[in-house]
Amino acid sequence: MKKVCAVISSLLVPTLLTSCGNNNSVVRSQTEQTVITLSWWGNDIRNEYTIEAVSVFEKLHPDIKVKCSYSEWSGYEARSRMQMISGTEADVMQINFDWISEYSPDGTGYYDLDRVGHILDLSNYSEEFLEYGVSGGTLNAIPIAMNSETIYINKTVFDSLGLDMPRTWDDIFETAEKLRGENMYLLSGASKSIWLYAITYAEQVSDKKFIENDKIAFGEEELKIMIEFYKKLVDGNVIPQVEFFGKDDIDNGRVAGNIAWISDAQNYFGNIIEDGTEMAVADYTAFSPEDSGVGWYAKPATMYAISKNTEHPEEAAILLDYLVNSPEMAELQGVEKGIPISTSARQHLDKIGKLSGLQYEASLKMEGNEKISKMHPLMEESELIEGYISACNLLIYGKADADGATKELLELFKPYM
Repeated sequence: MKKVCAVISSLLVPTLLTSCGNNNSVVRSQTEQTVITLSWWGNDIRNEYTIEAVSVFEKLHPDIKVKCSYSEWSGYEARSRMQMISGTEADVMQINFDWISEYSPDGTGYYDLDRVGHILDLSNYSEEFLEYGVSGGTLNAIPIAMNSETIYINKTVFDSLGLDMPRTWDDIFETAEKLRGENMYLLSGASKSIWLYAITYAEQVSDKKFIENDKIAFGEEELKIMIEFYKKLVDGNVIPQVEFFGKDDIDNGRVAGNIAWISDAQNYFGNIIEDGTEMAVADYTAFSPEDSGVGWYAKPATMYAISKNTEHPEEAAILLDYLVNSPEMAELQGVEKGIPISTSARQHLDKIGKLSGLQYEASLKMEGNEKISKMHPLMEESELIEGYISACNLLIYGKADADGATKELLELFKPYM
């Protein structure tokens, strides 16, 4: 497989449009300024450093004023959808990878970034990375960092119990059985994480790709493998059912590991690491260590785009270039959104000693694995994920056998095949 990831080596603030620069820092005449807008999602930490970064940006560019809209992920997409329909979206906006195929299938849903290439320094990105933001031959978005599902293990717990890091499927189930006596699951994960883990397993068993030519290539046999695998994970004490997942499962001693995105490492484990818990990154599970990475996928952690309706494309490009390439933003953001793809941003983080920690280790493991594939947006389709979990529960609760649950899931999948 083609190598996807090349190494380039406090309360929540309510969502409303507000100026997030320091208005007292520079004396300006409003008539001399161009006002542009910026939107993003994230937790309090992300909000705080982005607000500070915008304040610095306004000092560097006193002729540009930035108004910000931000919130947690919940509701952000629905609000952004309505704004894009009405043409009132932010000039510069954080978008999810699958938004490109959903909102810009022909490349006209966002601004063509090549038109501002004289401002936005695209030389910091390889063509391979830029390709993630291309639709219909048009560069619609810039990836900030790369992401993949990763297995994180509480090494402190493993060492205390004399357990080895799991590498193969056999290791996973054998270790989970040993943890049963400790009243701990081996892993936990949100619905999407377990869904992708099941795809990995089914791809390895069947030697067949989940997506081929932009359509789902799995048939009834492969879907049945995925459904039975979920039940095997639950019955084997590997995971609790996804309905009972909590991001603090490791904190409360319920599990000894998590399946989570690279970009979630700090959010999930930052507090317990500060308290002295040692976390480690396990290999990508496979039937043999040599196949680690087969059936696993990578995608941009998040992206920035410019609105197709912007009245100030050059000023928006100045802000976008600052967000992805500047040393000021790189220093404030650190690795909170993942390890930056931008060469200049990464070099600055390396220079100031910020390329370290669990998230960096997970990113290096992803980047160094040539067997990881490029994720297709269909793999994050919520209807498919929810349908899969529902079909698995039919089997879990005895409301259908594996064949019956598979046939029901197959009906949902047919429009995507």
